[in-house]
Amino acid sequence: MGGRRKLAAAALVTVGAVTLMASGLSEAAQARTGTTRITAVQVATVGATTASQLGTALQESMVTSAAAFTAPSKTLKYGAKGAAVKTLQTRLKQLGYVPGKVDGVYGSGTRAAVWAFQKVQGIKPTSTVASKTWNALEKPKAPTVLVPKGKPTRVEINLTKQIMVLYRGGKRKLISHISSGSGIPYTEWVVWNGKRQKFSGNARTPTGNYKTTWRVKGWHTSYLGSLYNPIFFNGGIALHGATSVPLYPASHGCVRLPMPVAQILPGLLGTGVPVHVRGKFVR
Repeated sequence: MGGRRKLAAAALVTVGAVTLMASGLSEAAQARTGTTRITAVQVATVGATTASQLGTALQESMVTSAAAFTAPSKTLKYGAKGAAVKTLQTRLKQLGYVPGKVDGVYGSGTRAAVWAFQKVQGIKPTSTVASKTWNALEKPKAPTVLVPKGKPTRVEINLTKQIMVLYRGGKRKLISHISSGSGIPYTEWVVWNGKRQKFSGNARTPTGNYKTTWRVKGWHTSYLGSLYNPIFFNGGIALHGATSVPLYPASHGCVRLPMPVAQILPGLLGTGVPVHVRGKFVR
């Protein structure tokens, strides 16, 4: 008990320092500077809190304040240009989404990032960014963790929501819109290895636990099409970039990614990293 009291006393000293720092500022000034003010009620409850716990709470509070975002009251549609688009791109990037170049142009990369964000927030994905999406950007929800006890560095693929999340060191690093296997049986006739051949399958992305294996830099041609920067994790099934990543499962079984995501993913995702595939898309 003596040790805990000493820690609590140290915590109170920390609180006192923060309170004094904030006391000379108005609430508006505190909001602008990101300063955290601790009230007398909060101080009174510190007795059972360790100094480290309090320090963590203060850090989280300050991070939240620093990340505060006020959305512009402007509806954006695909193809829009200007400062509001740049604000949108900057905010999406800050939250771990990948809009591509932050250039103030609402193109396909930004649209895919908007779709990913909307799906995580429970908003029906649309190319239009209006009040509902702007409001969510001010108070965003985190993606649902599919494997709570997974490795600190891992990939989670949510087939139900059609999103992918990359974790590194236990923190969300990247969130992306995807298009997985269509689930529709296919038969393709292609010229492969110098002769016309027939390939059939069920176009399914199997659920399960896998690991990243081999990869190819740039465009890779398979018997079912072209894959950009593919990272394989289940036999011939890969995470890869594609020029078409629609709002529904459309692949032969691979996980299609928007090109801006596929361009940076190989630098973030090594070999032997767990890949967890969960859920089921309902048409």
